[in-house]
Amino acid sequence: MTTTTEHQAAIEDAAAAPQGLTRVPLSLTPLNRKEFISDQEVRWCPGCGDYAVLAAFQSLMPQLGLKRENTVIVSGIGCSSRFPYYLDTYGMHSIHGRAPSIATGLAMTRPDLAVWVVTGDGDALSIGGNHLIHALRRNVNITIMLFNNRIYGLTKGQYSPTSEEGKVTKSSPNGSIDHPFNPVALALGAEATFVARTVDSDRKHLTEVLTAAVNHRGASLVEIYQNCPIFNDGAFDGLKEQNSPALIPLRDGEPIIFGAQQHLGVARDHRTGSLEVVTVADVGEENLIVHDARSEDAAQALAIAQLTDSQALSSAPIGIFRDVDRPVYDDEARAQVTVPDANNRISELQRLVTGHDTWTV
Repeated sequence: MTTTTEHQAAIEDAAAAPQGLTRVPLSLTPLNRKEFISDQEVRWCPGCGDYAVLAAFQSLMPQLGLKRENTVIVSGIGCSSRFPYYLDTYGMHSIHGRAPSIATGLAMTRPDLAVWVVTGDGDALSIGGNHLIHALRRNVNITIMLFNNRIYGLTKGQYSPTSEEGKVTKSSPNGSIDHPFNPVALALGAEATFVARTVDSDRKHLTEVLTAAVNHRGASLVEIYQNCPIFNDGAFDGLKEQNSPALIPLRDGEPIIFGAQQHLGVARDHRTGSLEVVTVADVGEENLIVHDARSEDAAQALAIAQLTDSQALSSAPIGIFRDVDRPVYDDEARAQVTVPDANNRISELQRLVTGHDTWTV
C-alpha cells in the first residue's frame, strides 16, 4: 500500500521530472506479454477489430517497461469498453461518456500512474463529447484510444456520430441525415497537443502511434479505424488494401507522398489556400507540402485532417497529425497546492485538505 509520505513524494517527483515515461515508475525486471493478459475470456464477435487492437496493446505494454500496478485503463460504455477486463492491470469500466472525467481525477491525484482511456465513436463523441473536448483542451496527462467503427455495435447497429450521411440502420431506416464528425479535426479544434490516427489491421503502425502517444506528456488522442463485422462490415476495406491510394501516410518532416507508385501528393492551392491531392508529376515534388507535426500552429494539421472523406472514406490521412508541448493540467494543479510560496508556506487549500491529524498506513 502506498503511504501518505510515498504519495506526497510521488507528487513532488512528478513536478520535477523530465518529459515522458520517466515520470511513471518503470519495472526493474523485464516483463512479457503474458503478464498483461488477464484470466477473463475475451468476448467480442468473431472478426471484430478489437481483437487486433488488444493483441497489439498487450504486446506493447511490456516494451514500455511500465509496472502493471502503475497502469490504469478506464473505459466508458460500448464494445471497446470491455478492454479493461482483458488486461492484468488496474482498470475501471465506468459510465457512458464519462471515462475522460474519471481519468482526469486519477491523473491529478496519482502522478505515478499511466492512465489510458478506451472509448468508442458513440461513447466519446455523443454523450461523452463535452468530457472529451475539455480533457483535450486542458491537456490532462492521459492517453485516449478512440475506437471508430462508425456504428453503435453494443446496442445492435444504430447510426453513430461518425456514420456517413444516408446510412441505413435500425435507428435511421430512411438513411441518416446527420453530418458525421471527423474526430481528428475535432481534437485539433480543441487544441489537443497530440492527435493521431491509425488502423486496427496495421499492427506495426498501430504500435508506433500508441508508443508515441503514451510517451507524450499531456493529452493524447489516437483515433483507431476499427471494423465491426456484424453491423458495419467492410467499412474500411478501401483503406486496408496494400498501397491504397485512399490512405495518406503522414511522416514528420517529409513531403506528403502516397499511392502504389508514390505518384500522388498533397499541395496547396494558391488560389484558395486549401490543400488538395495532386499528381506529383504535374506539380513537382518540391511543391508538395512538408508535414510538420511539431508546429505550434495547428492550421496545417487541421487542413490535412480535412482531406479525410468522412462520407465514402475515399481518402484518409493516417499517422501523427500533431505532437507539441504545452503545460499539463494535472502538473499545474498539483503545483498550486504543493509548491511553497515565498514565505515557505503551502497553500491554504492544501492545509485545509491535509488538516492537523494525519498518519501513515
